Amino acid sequence: MGGCRVNGVEQTASRATSASTEREVLLRVEDLKKHFPIMQGIFRRQVGAIRAIDGISFEVYKGETLGLVGESGCGKSTTGRVILQLYPATEGHIYFKDRDLTALKGEALRNLRPHMQMIFQDPQASLNPRMTVGSIIGEPLEEHSVGKSKERRARVEELLDLVGMNPKFTNRYPHEFSGGQRQRIGIARALALNPEFIICDEPIAALDVSIQAQVVNLLEELQAELDLTYLFISHDLSMIRHIADRVAVMYLGKIAELATSEALYRAPMHPYTQALLSAVPIHDPVLEEKRERIILTGDVPSPAFPPAGCRFHTRCPVAIDMCRSEEPEWKEQRPGHWVACHLAE
Repeated sequence: MGGCRVNGVEQTASRATSASTEREVLLRVEDLKKHFPIMQGIFRRQVGAIRAIDGISFEVYKGETLGLVGESGCGKSTTGRVILQLYPATEGHIYFKDRDLTALKGEALRNLRPHMQMIFQDPQASLNPRMTVGSIIGEPLEEHSVGKSKERRARVEELLDLVGMNPKFTNRYPHEFSGGQRQRIGIARALALNPEFIICDEPIAALDVSIQAQVVNLLEELQAELDLTYLFISHDLSMIRHIADRVAVMYLGKIAELATSEALYRAPMHPYTQALLSAVPIHDPVLEEKRERIILTGDVPSPAFPPAGCRFHTRCPVAIDMCRSEEPEWKEQRPGHWVACHLAE
């Protein structure tokens, strides 16, 4: 493949690292953009656009968990929805096992949906309160005509057992369960069609802290047992460190840094990543007292009017004149460690 665009910047060199040459790429995103139109006036004319995603590229290797982190409104959840084509992409390409999802429509896209599923953030909002648990989990099976009625019921009970719930709960309704149990039901529904790739859109954010670890442990066990691949979207950097093999840090529609979890947490290179990690509590009280926190000033700019140059320069404590006028190049500063920053070394 010739030159490609990464974070909206033309790249002539291969994006492959030593790791990517050894591992199978399950999902590849190239220069993905999603702009939501801003309509005004009695005739609803477009006067601008919300640049929710503005030129991002990354790969997800088979069997790994790629963490996607960033502040609220940076485009994380939109990225997940565009990958699954719940929102159509404005520009760019999404390749799932070398098939371009952005070029598929109708039945061709529908036939690929069993391979890709999503676990949503709020289990209460994502489960139909008028449907029984059995109907909720069995709906994907019925929609894709998998098995006969008796086989579907057996599969639903199998899935409930798989996520640690009583298989006899099929006739109960979502309101009869706790938040953690409802999320387990959502996970069972996502697993119904034996997917290879699951997008976890902040799956523990709406749960009690005491339940979060249980759900994360369940996801890890299922990944090992079923050979699943995750894109794990979250703003919880401590949890991402625990579950993710690699981490992509997103800011205002762009990816600022991408590296292995170990490298990113040990030696972050982008000022935004450094600021995020400085806010993560350390369990050692002596180190916690000594460390210096990076306090960002100002608010995140509007994605309708992103700043010129580096998107982060309006809040960056080390920004220089170049940052205000030139968009930083996306570079592999260290093996497998990519960053878009003029000052990264």
